[in-house]
Amino acid sequence: MWYEIPKHHEDVELGEFVVMPNHVHGIILLNKPVVTGHALSLQDVGKNRFQHIGKNTISSIVGSYKSAVTKYANRLGLPNGWQSRFHDRIISDADEYDRIAEYIIKNPEKWFIDKFYQD
Repeated sequence: MWYEIPKHHEDVELGEFVVMPNHVHGIILLNKPVVTGHALSLQDVGKNRFQHIGKNTISSIVGSYKSAVTKYANRLGLPNGWQSRFHDRIISDADEYDRIAEYIIKNPEKWFIDKFYQD
């Protein structure tokens, strides 16, 4: 499903990614400015939580990815679930990109020390 993202969102490319037993890491490259805010921020508490924030936002891209994975897993009868939120970060330069990409690539090697690891 990760590789399908650019087919459904304009001006998006994909960087490194890894699927871990209990989470996913991935870099989404945006080729033009988009809104990066989540659908619900601390300022929105108590206001309309389900407002339309646009098609090519980080929230809409991640939301549609999570939805597609959920539908696929449900069709196959696989157990699945997502956290309601996600962590995003703007990568400011090539050095930071390289550092984050390396972290993603090496993340599976560190699974055995993850607090959710079970033997």
